[in-house]
Formats: sequence, structure tokens, C-alpha cells
Amino acid sequence: MSRVDFYILSQAQSETRLLQACRLAEHAAAQTRRVYVQTASTAEARQLDELLWSFRDGSFLPHEIYAGTAPSHTRVLVLLGDMPAPRSHRQLLINLRDALPEKLEDYEHIAEIVALDPEHKRLARERYKQYRERGCTLESHHL
Repeated sequence: MSRVDFYILSQAQSETRLLQACRLAEHAAAQTRRVYVQTASTAEARQLDELLWSFRDGSFLPHEIYAGTAPSHTRVLVLLGDMPAPRSHRQLLINLRDALPEKLEDYEHIAEIVALDPEHKRLARERYKQYRERGCTLESHHL
């Protein structure tokens, strides 16, 4: 079953969640792991796309917005989008949605990034319970 890590942020801004998603994606890509960042919307995917180019000076993280077709190059380790991940990018799912991923058993590792606002925390707690009920290995990290 999947391992799920919850990263609990100390700030509530949505951009902070996206920055943490960038950091997690960069760390996983440095280990040559294939990553999919599932966003809540196409607009959020575009926002994350822009942020991945500028979140850290000197960083270059090859990535693409996934539109249902294979990545343009095999070196693209990070895909992002609002649809389920392709089979090629299921080593790490960074879930930015408020719901469990479809077919969560297909993912080796799932990362959930939790902001401080009460509604977001409530939804994250619900997902935590659902993951636990499905037998996932859970861990929390306070950042």
C-alpha cells in the first residue's frame, strides 16, 4: 500500500503550498523519481508551472503540464495537471486537491501539503482518516 506524508505548513497562503510542492518535486527529481503534481484546477497548474521556473535562483526543473499525452521528452521527471497521473509518473504524487487521488494504490508515495486555514485543515484531516482506513503508511511533518 502507498506511503503518505502530510507536510503541515506554518503559513496559510496558497502560494506557500505551491512553493512546498516545488521543493518536494525538486527533491524527488534530484533522486530521478518521476513526479506528478495533481492540482485542483488548470489555473492552479499554470500558476505552478510559472513558479517552477522561478521559485529558487539557479534552479532548473524540467517539467510539463500534462494534457493527456506522453511528455515531450523522456527527461521530463515532473508533470503537473488537474487530471489523474499517467502510468509513467506514479512514483510520487503531490496531491494539491481536496480529495483522495483516484486509484491511490497505483502510487508508491503520496505527499499532501496542508495549509493553516481551518477549512483546509479540516479537509486534510478527512483525507488522513480515509488513507488510514485504506491501510496506507502515514507520517506527518510540521514545517
